[in-house]
Amino acid sequence: MWRRSFGTGSHAVDALKEKKWDALVIGGGHNGLTAAAYLARGGLSVAVLERRHVIGGAAVTEELIPGFKFSRCSYLQSLLRPSVISELELARHGLKLLKRNPSSFTPCLDGRYLLLGPTKVLNHREISKFSKRDADAYPKYESQLERFCTLMDPLLDSSPPESLQGISSLQDRLKNKVHNSVFWTRLLHQAASLGQKDMVDFMDLLLSPASKVLNNWFETDVLKATLATDAVIGSMASVNTPGSGYVLLHHVMGETDGDRGIWSYVEGGMGSVSMAIGNAAREAGAHIVTSAGLIVDDSGKANGVLLADGTVVQSSNILSNATPYKTFMELVPQNVLPDDFTRSIKYSDYSSGTTKINVAVDKLPDFHCCKSIDGLQYNGTIHIGSESMEEIDSACQDAVNGLPSRRPVIEMTIPSILDKTISPPGKHVINLFIQYTPYNPSNGCWDDPVYRESFAQRCFNLIDEYAPGFSSSVIGYDMLTPPDLEREIGLTGGNIFHGAMGLDSLFLMRPVKGWSNYRTPLPGLYLCGSGAHPGGGVMGAPGRNAAKLVLEDFKKKMN
Repeated sequence: MWRRSFGTGSHAVDALKEKKWDALVIGGGHNGLTAAAYLARGGLSVAVLERRHVIGGAAVTEELIPGFKFSRCSYLQSLLRPSVISELELARHGLKLLKRNPSSFTPCLDGRYLLLGPTKVLNHREISKFSKRDADAYPKYESQLERFCTLMDPLLDSSPPESLQGISSLQDRLKNKVHNSVFWTRLLHQAASLGQKDMVDFMDLLLSPASKVLNNWFETDVLKATLATDAVIGSMASVNTPGSGYVLLHHVMGETDGDRGIWSYVEGGMGSVSMAIGNAAREAGAHIVTSAGLIVDDSGKANGVLLADGTVVQSSNILSNATPYKTFMELVPQNVLPDDFTRSIKYSDYSSGTTKINVAVDKLPDFHCCKSIDGLQYNGTIHIGSESMEEIDSACQDAVNGLPSRRPVIEMTIPSILDKTISPPGKHVINLFIQYTPYNPSNGCWDDPVYRESFAQRCFNLIDEYAPGFSSSVIGYDMLTPPDLEREIGLTGGNIFHGAMGLDSLFLMRPVKGWSNYRTPLPGLYLCGSGAHPGGGVMGAPGRNAAKLVLEDFKKKMN
């Protein structure tokens, strides 16, 4: 057997070894928990093994400073699929969404500001301060993106139409061909319903840099920059990178209570999403164990896992919620995988320019540009250092050259404005999602406390330019650089999506071509995390889709 050294959950281990499980899920992130819930609801005996002491993966709430509860990695909810929310009855299991209005605030150093939100009246009034033309164009822009999202929805909630791999019966091959033909026919019908102009615009959005897309729509720098942040979040891409337009679309695909593109806070932090899914899984009969890890043997198929204390947990169906790199390059022995598959996984793009700083403060930031708007500036995402797309591109170029951005692009959120459960009275939790920070900076090392402190202070100083005195309000902070995200959360390269979201890494190409439908070259091993279709964000779609496929395969084996 091939062994990984992990700790084990205490009394829960005895229950694990009492039987052969129908399925094991490796990793208790939100996708792994989602998969477990659907498998258990489908009648399978399921156990979830989570390496950390807490479930949730990147969707986790942790009290890092006494009295302050942080959404340590992911920090907003919108992308979680409506099907997952309704089918798993997550509201009944404790999920409470807190809508933000306005949803966006961008302060400017010249004393102006831009608010955006879900209401057309607010958006028109705010954008008109900069450009009447842009104010009139903005509803048309939103309407077009919504039509594109409607086209994409069926793709998100289904497995890609992959060809069957390995040995299969004539009946299975015929069923697969029919299934794929139906899939493509429906997709072509939906595409045709858009009309030629929208389809050309859709292809332009997918292939173009976000800068081109936004320049074609708008003339106002601060509006374009505010929207462009969605196109580069979590990547080492610039607004001028071809294909960044798709990531722009990816981040408006979600919804809150049926309102398209609206992001919300979650009461209790993002860990509440994972807890609600975990509760649904447990109710259906799933068994969840923390502080546990996986191995598979070198026989060429999945047989189970071996815990650090020697406990063998048996199952012939294993779903990995780990990144593709971690799954196939670290957890699976290399001699059981095809060379071309291994190379494709190894050389996929796992780069990241992301750092997350979780801050406890004793007062709200005082933005000098908006003394008289009754606190509306605090409700949504606050864009710092994003007054033009040129600023974003300059910050990216610093990182491309090996340096943390001299003027980072910062998305600030203050969830304690709406969620009174996560901070002491009068004090606040602030999330800073920061770009760009290379994994291996050329002028220092993230393991150096002085180097880390200097970058954190650089970010605080930039905020001081917009909200004087912010630095002095900081009680304490937690900082996760790309290496920290890799080491603590298991995100290869620090990439929050389990791998880049470029067009060469989506749909039939995710994680690699030929293996987009959650199956892997190792019989019985499946991917169910964000490294599988349809990609990253707190979506639940990879977990749901993978579980449905496993249930189909399981029924075939039983017949």
